[in-house]
Amino acid sequence: MKPIQMVDLVGQYEKIKPEVDVAVQGIMGSAAFIGGPEVKAFENELSEFIGVKNTIACANGTDALQIAMMALGLERGDEVITASFTFVATVEVVALLGITPVFADVLPGTFNLDPADVERKITPRTKAIIPVHLFGQTADMDAIMAIAEMHGLFVIEDNAQAIGAVYTRKDGTQRKSGSIGHIASTSFFPSKNLGCYGDGGALFTNDDELAKKVRRICNHGSDTRYYHEVVGVNSRLDAMQAAILRIKLKHLSEYDAARNAAATFYDNAFKDLKDISIPERSPNSTHVFHQYTLKVTGGHRDGLKKHLEDRGIPAMIYYPVPCHLQSAYKTAQFPEGSLPITEKLTLEVLSLPMSTELENDQLTHITNAVKSFFQ
Repeated sequence: MKPIQMVDLVGQYEKIKPEVDVAVQGIMGSAAFIGGPEVKAFENELSEFIGVKNTIACANGTDALQIAMMALGLERGDEVITASFTFVATVEVVALLGITPVFADVLPGTFNLDPADVERKITPRTKAIIPVHLFGQTADMDAIMAIAEMHGLFVIEDNAQAIGAVYTRKDGTQRKSGSIGHIASTSFFPSKNLGCYGDGGALFTNDDELAKKVRRICNHGSDTRYYHEVVGVNSRLDAMQAAILRIKLKHLSEYDAARNAAATFYDNAFKDLKDISIPERSPNSTHVFHQYTLKVTGGHRDGLKKHLEDRGIPAMIYYPVPCHLQSAYKTAQFPEGSLPITEKLTLEVLSLPMSTELENDQLTHITNAVKSFFQ
């Protein structure tokens, strides 16, 4: 049996090595390292895949979130409602811009924003909602969009973990995650379902004027070289990463299918275990399993993690400390106990290895190890 990793990027590369190597050599031969036809082609292909009019590539997913808020004109003193149960980047960029992060609790099954709590947190200063499509499935976007429309708010989808997930709306139409809000961001960090071999990110929007603002901000606030209309940033996806992402985008559907097959294997092994809850599937969203995250109750989570690691099986806690209890973001408004579901989840969640390259002998070893802990 091969060593087990949380994400087997080497194994994935080996399967597409000929394509990747030719693409990288082509970039080296052309010396078109920044911008150029590979980036443009990737933006067009990703727009078609997501089902949006505009994709703007940028340097990373954190930049994408920041640029989205800048393009929407959010200002110091405004409030943005988002989850505390998320990677810190979602909140980090809000604070960096002088905007106030307001935390809503999440649903205990899907781990995504609770629309009812979002609505409770709205004030006259609220300008936007950032639903995080956590671990591979979308938040309840019909409910969130309805709340946003009622209160005149922007919706910024954080789609870093759910690219390719399909959301079925109340009217029966289907939309890809990242195509529903006013604007969306994503990350191409190597471990993501669609990951490059470095840093990368992108924004999606169907609003052409908003897309122009995003492109301007990404390029130092400039439409024309050496003329700067607004304050911007330098955030670009390099051509080599775009070329690699074009190849991996062609394989994304098969990657998602492999992740779902591994998730089904896990589900069948764990469905009857006491003190284990398998991931809940949203009735409105497909799941692309960026993470396969169990809830381990009865105080057994940390013991199970060590039990697995002792047997050569990595396991991760996403996330051990919620954002509202991190030293950088603590405020009197959100003391310990203020987001009870979020805080409970941080004591229970445990993510198992999940990648496109998991083999049956590895899955059998992982599931047997989990079951042996409870025997």
